[in-house]
Amino acid sequence: MSAQESKPQLKWYGFIRNYFTYDTHEGKSGTEDFFYYLPYDNPNSGTSVADPYQVGTFRFAALTSRLGVDVSGYEISGWKAGAKIEADFYSGVSGVTGTATFRLRQAYMTLAKNDWSFKIGQAWHPMAADMPDVTSLNTGAPFGPFSRTPLASADLRLSDALSLTAAGIWQMQYTSAGPAGASANYIKYGCTPEFYLGLNVKEGGFVGRIGANVLSIRPRAYNTANGAYAAGAERVNDRITTASLFAYAQYSKDLFSVKFKTILAQAGEHFNLNGGYAVSKMNTDGSWDYLPTRNSSSWISLKYGKKLQGVLFAGYVKNFGTAEDILSHDMIYFSKNSYKNMNQMWRLTPAVIYNLGKVTFALEYELTSVEYGKFGANDKRALATEDLHWVSNNRLQLMAKYAF
Repeated sequence: MSAQESKPQLKWYGFIRNYFTYDTHEGKSGTEDFFYYLPYDNPNSGTSVADPYQVGTFRFAALTSRLGVDVSGYEISGWKAGAKIEADFYSGVSGVTGTATFRLRQAYMTLAKNDWSFKIGQAWHPMAADMPDVTSLNTGAPFGPFSRTPLASADLRLSDALSLTAAGIWQMQYTSAGPAGASANYIKYGCTPEFYLGLNVKEGGFVGRIGANVLSIRPRAYNTANGAYAAGAERVNDRITTASLFAYAQYSKDLFSVKFKTILAQAGEHFNLNGGYAVSKMNTDGSWDYLPTRNSSSWISLKYGKKLQGVLFAGYVKNFGTAEDILSHDMIYFSKNSYKNMNQMWRLTPAVIYNLGKVTFALEYELTSVEYGKFGANDKRALATEDLHWVSNNRLQLMAKYAF
């Protein structure tokens, strides 16, 4: 090792985490149903027939346990280098059946010198990195972005309190919707990464961020219904470009903290928001035009205490549909973790957390309520407004965790 190099240091970390969960209504969920998005719509709404999904379910498992290593302390020619690799055990489970196997969560390297720092690898999307203080696995989704994804980012420190972040972002696990279902092929054929630019503020107990991202994809590469190649198919130049804006604020003092995030998104299904896009026109050259749905998602989280903590989370989502008329409700490509006839939804989550050194116990109640509707003849902008009705799920969850 040269004189200009320093020896890297490894720090292992992780936790064993068990969830014990009871739900009153089945719904769209993942990770053995621990990651709950929203309850299924009642197909019998407005009739005397019972809701078939209004049924109690229970489960417990340790597959969300985690293992990771941070690498720091390595320096060469004035550059400080670091790395992180982190995994859990979710892979291999379908629904609530299967075996838990190792799965990559994050894997990235960092470089920093003077006022510049860089990150390359798989990490949290810049709009998803700040999360509420809930103990649920869903960390407040889908009321805010949730995505770990390949990226290359740069941070420039402007002062002790201000910095800029710019990133080029790809898709892997969390992908765009489209004619062939959720897939990373749309960004692959678009040949353009998602771009993010944000301003960060940190002063005393306050942290703030504002940012914007732009995504441009090609939903179809060929003039077929699903965009895939078939005999006689011709290439088309379909493309849709969307933009999203977000703001985040956090304030901490003594034993109290409050966090708030809001995002106004076009589509946004690629980071788990309740959105998508629709076909607005079929052109004579075989290409299609598209319009994004627009949605507003916000949450607030409050926490007080140290050894014994109280937490309260509240979130709200509103689907505004498209800005202009679309061709058909059958040609709406929506988030795989939501439903296109979702009009609005809210969630309220109080929790009590008890910390005993490296051991944590938490009891959490989560109420999620969704307003669904049906598409009527006048609903030409991808927003269901007829026969509106609410469906709710009550979740009671106990968490036991040992961190190391």
